[in-house]
Amino acid sequence: MFPNRCVSSAVPGLLGAAAAVAAAVGAHMLLPALPAMTLAVVFGLLAANLPGVAAWTAGPARPGLDFAGKHLMRAGIVVLGLKVSLGDVLGLGWAALLLIVAVVLAAFAGTYGIGRLFRLPPRTSLLVATGFAICGASAIGAMAAVRRIRQEETVLPVALVTLCGTLAIGVLPLLARPLGLGPEIFGAWTGASVHDVGQVVATAQTAGAAALAVAVVVKLTRVILLAPMVAAAGLHHRLGREADGVNRPPVIPLFVLGFVALAGLRSTGWLSPAVLDAAAVVQDVLLGMALFGLGSAVRAGQLLHTGARALLAALASWLLIAVLGLAAACLMFPSS
Repeated sequence: MFPNRCVSSAVPGLLGAAAAVAAAVGAHMLLPALPAMTLAVVFGLLAANLPGVAAWTAGPARPGLDFAGKHLMRAGIVVLGLKVSLGDVLGLGWAALLLIVAVVLAAFAGTYGIGRLFRLPPRTSLLVATGFAICGASAIGAMAAVRRIRQEETVLPVALVTLCGTLAIGVLPLLARPLGLGPEIFGAWTGASVHDVGQVVATAQTAGAAALAVAVVVKLTRVILLAPMVAAAGLHHRLGREADGVNRPPVIPLFVLGFVALAGLRSTGWLSPAVLDAAAVVQDVLLGMALFGLGSAVRAGQLLHTGARALLAALASWLLIAVLGLAAACLMFPSS
């Protein structure tokens, strides 16, 4: 239980985050090409840097925004499990599954290497690699939790993954026709290389229902890999703490176990479409509020001072993942 003082101090920020999510959803309904989660981050960035509002986000709203960025992010990751159906994933076939795993591992290793090449700190490189390779800001939040990385250090990686995912929404559809990509290949490419689920949907739907169906399944296969990747990172961190004689964190945080449990529940087929639709709304609200909270911690001056190398590293990583995803998509659908 939280003390009453803590609860009351969090209320202004939580109400502001909820209002921002409502605005993001409304803007998404008017402009479907703009994912609501991306807009939530953008609104957070604006709130952190506009005169007048910036003082509010740094002052009275900060406790609630920090609570959203940490705890609501974890709750959203749990509910994200209800999007994952193991039956749909297995329907891709073992060859496609192995290709997707290979893309995720290569993207993770390659992005981490690029980050270190651009002299980014190891923790920043790790978070960027996780977000780019798996599922955007949700993966960054999960990795930060298991590696005991401070919430402030997640701000730049979240901003980068949002920027590059938004870039994909505009660039990938423009390349589909020059590259001669059929709907299935384009959908697989989108699912294998775009970061956030909402960004995948926004990109793939430009090529029709067939592309969107493939993209969502490929993307959710990447989402499933969140649990083993985080578990591996947690085990590595735990062993390092054990060698140093420091208190060891859990191998897998409870919220990741919750994600796995709800993915298993979804896979049973017991849940009705109405329940899944309601869960999707809850997930969007939780993650949207979390992303607004994280975005509201970004100060433009600080980002410009520290983010130039990070931006170049992110763009190089985005290109790497796009190439890896396209190669995998062509191998999945060689006759398309």
